[in-house]
Amino acid sequence: MPLDGRTEARLARLRDADSSSRWLRATRRLRELLPGDSELGDPLSTAGAEPSQLVARTIAEAGDRRPSVAREVGLGALQVFQALSEAQGRGRGERELAILFTDLVGFSSWALEAGDEAVLELLRKVGTAGEAAICDHGGRVVKRLGDGLMAVFDDAGAAVEAALETRGAVGGMGVDGYAPQLRAGVHIGRPRKLGGDYLGVDVNIAARIAEAASGGEVLVSGPAGERLGPATFQLKRRRFRAKGAPKELEVYAVDFS
Repeated sequence: MPLDGRTEARLARLRDADSSSRWLRATRRLRELLPGDSELGDPLSTAGAEPSQLVARTIAEAGDRRPSVAREVGLGALQVFQALSEAQGRGRGERELAILFTDLVGFSSWALEAGDEAVLELLRKVGTAGEAAICDHGGRVVKRLGDGLMAVFDDAGAAVEAALETRGAVGGMGVDGYAPQLRAGVHIGRPRKLGGDYLGVDVNIAARIAEAASGGEVLVSGPAGERLGPATFQLKRRRFRAKGAPKELEVYAVDFS
């Protein structure tokens, strides 16, 4: 059924408002003020199978086609829902775990030029080294994330030792002119287990800590650092601020003493 002129004009105004740069800036600023992870909608925060993450992924993928105020409003509502659920204890697991994220600095830029064979060769080397260190320290690989991975441990010290050992192994590698540098982040929390994956705010915090690390650096949250033996590890306070992480969260660079 064809639309009349008045209806078409209203729809056109709605489309213009939905893509307005002024309204987009306003809704994005509002999301930064709301509780929860204001980065909700990126691949990291929508990778799980929880209903809210499935909805967020659908909204995010639809919005990838063009900027959208409606997309930001929808993700903002889900952001608040997840934050309230976490605050009330829903969505948290029963076990405390150390969560480790790793990836390689500068990998994506190099991979665009290196070609598939060189990329696969490096990923196999890094994957073998990382998984061996994680297994040796009693951890379990949860998922592989391109040039990185997520793993969980019963003990924060074991997670840090695995990260430091992997960093050392990766630092000795080199493929097609690229000298990889591993960065890693460790956080303690009670993520919710869903199938073989773990979800929740503590997972996002661990990932944000890893993203803040420089090449060759392993960062730990304050709660994880409190569980490390001072005779084994040396901690150095790092300035840290990340969307979705508590403002009061302290973060430290860690190395063997």
